Amino acid sequence: MPIITSDPALTTQDRLVESALQLFYERGFHATGIDMILTKANVSKPTLYKYFDSKDALILAVLRRRDESVRTWFISEIERRAIAPAKRILALFDLLAEWFQAPDFQGCMFINATAEYAQHDHPVHRASAEHKRAFGQYILMLAQGTSVANPEELTAQVLLLMEGAIATAHVTGPGLAAQHARKTVEVLLSQSTLSS
Repeated sequence: MPIITSDPALTTQDRLVESALQLFYERGFHATGIDMILTKANVSKPTLYKYFDSKDALILAVLRRRDESVRTWFISEIERRAIAPAKRILALFDLLAEWFQAPDFQGCMFINATAEYAQHDHPVHRASAEHKRAFGQYILMLAQGTSVANPEELTAQVLLLMEGAIATAHVTGPGLAAQHARKTVEVLLSQSTLSS
């Protein structure tokens, strides 16, 4: 999954967002100081504050960019690899397995953000929760296209397995977390179909 673009035609604002995205993903939000972002983006502090009135505002812009790129990448890849909704759900876990092997894999930026901004009413936490909700809507749409008896329950199970695989891969290394989660989803799909 692409983390940062190296397009020399980026606007100054986009360069700030892309530079901050890479640093926040690699180092964390609190550990990344404004000066590090300025150096990476090659801009001055007044230029930064021309576009963003605070570090939190920059973080929110980064999360919006990451949300867009993550959902676009996952959905386009899922739909390229499979046609049937059940197969598309399984393709999600194939993509996770590939992502976990990437040398720059540092877990889920949105899970990481909620760990650093734990208060549920904080804008960073809310933006991260919204990403998860939006991705869940896509999984629900796929689940509704299968023959399972309870698409909402299947969606909740798939999301739980997805998040668990991401957290496991981040903490212990890629291993077979995605593959084990995929096998569990195969069982859930077959059992749900049999009981419908």
